[in-house]
Amino acid sequence: MNFPLRHELNLAVNRDGVIGRRDFLRGISAAGLAMGSLGWVDQMSLQADELRRKGKACILLWMQGGPSQLETFDPKPGHANGGETKAIDTSVSGIQISENLPKLAASMKDLAIIRSMTTKEGNHQRASFLLHTSYVPTASVNYPTMGSIVTQQLPSAGQLPSFVRIGSRFPNCGDGGFLGNEHNAFVVNKPDRKPDNVTPATDNDRYVRRLGLMNQLDAASHGDPQLIAQHQKLYKQTSTMVLSPQMKTFDVSQEKDTVRDAYGRSDFGTACLLARRLVESGVTFVEIGMGNWDTHDDNFKRSKTLCEQMDQPFAHLLQDLRQRGLLSNTLVVWMGEFGRTPRINARGGRDHFPRAFNAVLAGGGIHGGQVIGSTDAGGESVTDAPVTEKDLFQSIYKSLKIDAAHEFMSPIGRPIKVVDGGHPVDKLFG
Repeated sequence: MNFPLRHELNLAVNRDGVIGRRDFLRGISAAGLAMGSLGWVDQMSLQADELRRKGKACILLWMQGGPSQLETFDPKPGHANGGETKAIDTSVSGIQISENLPKLAASMKDLAIIRSMTTKEGNHQRASFLLHTSYVPTASVNYPTMGSIVTQQLPSAGQLPSFVRIGSRFPNCGDGGFLGNEHNAFVVNKPDRKPDNVTPATDNDRYVRRLGLMNQLDAASHGDPQLIAQHQKLYKQTSTMVLSPQMKTFDVSQEKDTVRDAYGRSDFGTACLLARRLVESGVTFVEIGMGNWDTHDDNFKRSKTLCEQMDQPFAHLLQDLRQRGLLSNTLVVWMGEFGRTPRINARGGRDHFPRAFNAVLAGGGIHGGQVIGSTDAGGESVTDAPVTEKDLFQSIYKSLKIDAAHEFMSPIGRPIKVVDGGHPVDKLFG
């Protein structure tokens, strides 16, 4: 979990909960910086908070299993590979998408569809890792996932975790990696109920006294000082969250029935609503998992059902973010680990296909209402503007104002860039 706290920062507790890091920094920033009394760590922390206060955030809609591009954003009607899926017009003249996505067709002015995604990984685990980190998995380096990097560079300024994952279908998607466990995601298994194990077993005052006693025992022990510090930091981070009034953000039942209905009452719809609430409360990165798109058999029926579950929530999320003034600074990314084979197999399904597939971006300064790249008539090869995973990650970090050339130092003393190679897709930015 990545919480917006450093172990040097002692938080005072009042009867309403805890004093947040933002409030603390606001109190010391003017005087401290004016007197030159803050060290570079504090100044960098203040700068990070200032960046986050500008509202940069990301919502990743992860389609676990690999969605078929031909049943979503790159239909091929009239070709044998297209099967029974028809295309429909969108709100942007000349652009068509699958008939399975009528709500998103109406939202096309917000969408930038990349039809020329291409990678070399067709294995679920390896491809999932690649499309979360921009690196292939190796035994020597544990690369951090996108959400961990984003929140390490742009930590939240409130008391909630900076990086939240909603859903439980995230096989081999990476986590904090060499950045450490503090940058792992906070996982919400069910979006319509309170996260597990976040309610103190006693009243707040007693809970705080018990934390104080634990710290005294730690101080009196003769254990490894580094391990003790890590232990105390973890408890401080966790207690800050569970005592915070901001925990009500996770309670989607506070929303009006009309809002909940607009998102849809499915798990994915509720997760999209929760993501909006989290971003609105200052959380930097939210990832929502939806599966299973691994349609090796009965592809057309299964893809249609999955699209019906995804279409309305995705479209309304964009509308809701826009109405609340959040879309311009919130990047929404839709993708899976790869696409599906254009040729239909003997079971009426589509198999793994990383050579040519789709990703969709919206908000965050992205120029919507366009299609980038193309495939041939049967969808088997990219014919224009190929986009690799590194190009995609370069574009995502450009949208979020994160330096993709920034170097981390791994535990083995090896400098590792946020993204090693690739270039931002210029057309995404107008």
